[in-house]
Amino acid sequence: MSRPVGGQETRGAGEWHGEWLDPLAFLRGVAWLEGGRVVRADPADSMRLPWDTGERATLPIGVRLEFRAGPGTTAVEIRYRATVPGPTDSLRDLAHVFSLWNRHGLLRELFTDPAEESVVRITLPAGLGPYTVYPPEAQSPLVLGVRGIGGPVLPAEPAPRWVVHGDSITEGWWSTRPAHGWPAVAGRALGVDTVNLGYAGAARGELPTAEQLATLPADLITLAFGTNCWSRIPYSVPLLYETTRAFLDLIRQGHPETPLLLVSPVLRPEAEHTPNRLGATLGELRAAMERAVRDRILGGDRRLALLPGLPLLRPEHLADGLHPNDEGHAVLGAAVAASLHEEGFA
Repeated sequence: MSRPVGGQETRGAGEWHGEWLDPLAFLRGVAWLEGGRVVRADPADSMRLPWDTGERATLPIGVRLEFRAGPGTTAVEIRYRATVPGPTDSLRDLAHVFSLWNRHGLLRELFTDPAEESVVRITLPAGLGPYTVYPPEAQSPLVLGVRGIGGPVLPAEPAPRWVVHGDSITEGWWSTRPAHGWPAVAGRALGVDTVNLGYAGAARGELPTAEQLATLPADLITLAFGTNCWSRIPYSVPLLYETTRAFLDLIRQGHPETPLLLVSPVLRPEAEHTPNRLGATLGELRAAMERAVRDRILGGDRRLALLPGLPLLRPEHLADGLHPNDEGHAVLGAAVAASLHEEGFA
């Protein structure tokens, strides 16, 4: 666990600086901790996970700071460490930006240069809290401390915990900011603490992942995987049907009554009618997942719901034929939030 990185509060040049506070009380979207760093898979169970899942789980996707401003507070400072991209690093040109939001929208953005250790100061518009700061995810920032300027900052009130598992679409690929990925969009609409367990290239119904999800505290769970079962590691229709049933069975061992929504794969034009190496189209795989959910509901799981993914997005919502653009993420997030409300889950 991280420890405070500063000492006493200071006053200089007419400006009040609070002491550096341990960031853990301010962090949201936290699944597990390893050596003070947030990770998105159980570090005690890493050997059973595929390599690609373990690699993506090291990135702090969806992790953010949520806080309230005390009387007189005009800004917040965040001390952090981050990876500095090398001259040939593919991530070098990504925007290194801290975004300040409240539940209703973006308040401001602050662009900085990546640094091994630095402090960023974000001015707070008065009276618009509680506030959320989304750090730049690509450089895997480790937050070391938080402090108020002009007055104190206080952790935001706890919110119901929404655990979301999926693939690169859930991880937020092709969204231009961490706050634009569909789980972040839906989480703000729902007023929940979104824990993003989206693993790009993975999320193929791996049963160790289901067992890990079963151990996580959650007030609400959403699953949104399946597209990588068409191409990355091909599944047949019977295999995905049984995998979906087994995945749900394992989650229910830890969450027998927790509201659970499964979102079947969204539109992927190249895959809808094209057989994979085992002869299954994405349309057929989607139908198998949906049938597995409906069969379980008919079997008595009244806290389980299905949101069919195919109607949710149109081709113009896809940035590359697979991943949503910002508009697509917004549409998908709104649809998931609406479905959870309609089911009475949120």
